[in-house]
Amino acid sequence: MIGIWALGAYLAVILLWTTVIKRSVGEAMILGFLVVLPFTGSAAAQVGWEALYAAITDEIVYATMAFVFMGYLLDKAGVLDRLIDLLNSLIGGVKGGPAWVSTVASAGLGGVVHNQAAIAATVGSVTIPWMEKSRLDKPSAATLVAGNAGMGITFPFSASMFVLAGSATVGPLLDINALVLPLLFGGLWCFLHRLIVTWLLVRKSGMAPLDAAHRLPVRAAFGRGWATLLLFVVVAIPLVITSGAVAQALTGWTGTDITKAVGVIVWIPVVLIITGALLGRKNLPRNRRAWRDLLQDSAPRFGIVGVTVVFAFAGANALAGTGLPQQMTALLNGMNLPLWLLAILIGLIVIAVAAPLSATATMAAVGTVGVAALVAAGVPATTAAVAVLVFSSCEASVPPGGAPLYVACGIADVNPIKTFARLLTHYALPLLGIGVLIILGVLPI
Repeated sequence: MIGIWALGAYLAVILLWTTVIKRSVGEAMILGFLVVLPFTGSAAAQVGWEALYAAITDEIVYATMAFVFMGYLLDKAGVLDRLIDLLNSLIGGVKGGPAWVSTVASAGLGGVVHNQAAIAATVGSVTIPWMEKSRLDKPSAATLVAGNAGMGITFPFSASMFVLAGSATVGPLLDINALVLPLLFGGLWCFLHRLIVTWLLVRKSGMAPLDAAHRLPVRAAFGRGWATLLLFVVVAIPLVITSGAVAQALTGWTGTDITKAVGVIVWIPVVLIITGALLGRKNLPRNRRAWRDLLQDSAPRFGIVGVTVVFAFAGANALAGTGLPQQMTALLNGMNLPLWLLAILIGLIVIAVAAPLSATATMAAVGTVGVAALVAAGVPATTAAVAVLVFSSCEASVPPGGAPLYVACGIADVNPIKTFARLLTHYALPLLGIGVLIILGVLPI
């Protein structure tokens, strides 16, 4: 069971480095990768090089960087602000309007940006003050924003999805293009859950409709922001041309399998970057020096995400080299648990690891093993992957909580401890249930 010992050492180092020493998750992933190598014995150098080379050369890493730049560009171009203004003008005038705006905007940004902390910061900075003005207490406002931020994981194309589908363990079981639509439906189930939670919070609060002075008239908001809805339209272009009758027609016309020739994960950020640049062209730099400054300002994001993703891949590959997937799968299957109990056990493991770690690190540490165990139990690979991603979206919902929670609580000026109970009952436990029901086929994807 050397692989399981390697996993224990891997998790211990990451947890120690991020929670006790309080250093960055990128550094923790590097150390975790290095700690695993001695468990591979005399082949440590070879396994380490092959694991790192496979991570560096994986196209998913480059797609992830493209998504990071896309989110940065949309923010700098003012496109995200116009999208939130548009949503606010439509539903901000009803009871609990700012809370509904926060939920819908988080879902919208979750389908585009995917970074949970960025979603909490972007949406929370606008809607938390408005929720307070509408008489929603601060802990509830922070809870809502932090809980909603998890939707960045349950919609395609998050870094967590890339780490999971690109790993040495899950990659052979799953075509990443086949995961896109199932994950979209899984994300919609999670969105429905967020709407129910929002309704409950609004119903229990004394919130009043948002004053018209705090929102743009519908006509003005549409005039400024209707074009931002194109972001959700253009995402469909690569999906349409690589699926169904359109893909078959293009394959017959070109003589090339269009589903293999067109990489969905590469082209979606490309079309979104182009669309975002067109929509926000007035706010973008006009000369070479200004563009250079903008790119330099974006560099820290690439460093943090890039290091985390590359070494998450490398660490997962190294763990695979220890035989961990087979050993953990054999251990879980050897328990002869019924599927519902196996699903709950895997969900609890993933959620427990996601509490101190990011969703991306969680996927590298235990997500791949969870998918492998579920597939061995007869669950389709896409279904298992969607469920595990739903489990991992609890990053901010379990103590000590992740970055989105502290971002939301910082904006609301509230002690995070005051949000723990509601995050557990309103988000973590229901998401565990959603993931289990997806595995059992009760919630179709």
